[in-house]
Amino acid sequence: MNLQVTVLKILVSYPDRFALVADLNRHVAILATSGPEWAERTKRLAARVPGLDIFSDGLVERQNGGWMIAVKGRAVLESMEARRSEDPMVEKVAIEAAAAPVPGLPQPMERAKRRRECRQRRREARERARAHAS
Repeated sequence: MNLQVTVLKILVSYPDRFALVADLNRHVAILATSGPEWAERTKRLAARVPGLDIFSDGLVERQNGGWMIAVKGRAVLESMEARRSEDPMVEKVAIEAAAAPVPGLPQPMERAKRRRECRQRRREARERARAHAS
C-alpha cells in the first residue's frame, strides 16, 4: 500500500478537504486491513507519479492538528486517476465535470462551532465515565 496516495484519497473524500491526524490514522488502518485490492490500487496510482512526496511537493498542508489537501494535490490525484479514453463523449463529459464549480469550503465560524461541539461532547463523556467509575 502506498501511504501517500492513501492520504490523498482520504483527504479528498472529506467535504472540507481537511482531516485531523487521528481521523487519518483511523482511515489508513481500515484501508490497510481491507484486503489486497486497496494496496494494488494505490501502488498502480503511485506508479503514475514516481517520486511522489506529498509534503515537499506542496500537495498536503499541515494545519491545526490535521492535514488539508491543496488544490495542487487534488489536481495530481485527478491526473493519477485519469484514464485515457478513445470515446470523445467520455472526454467531453470529463472536461465539463472538471469545469464545474468546486463547492466552497466551510466558513471558519462553522468549523469552529463544530470543534466546540465536539469538545463539549468529549468533556461530557469524560464526566459520565468519571461518575460511573466512582
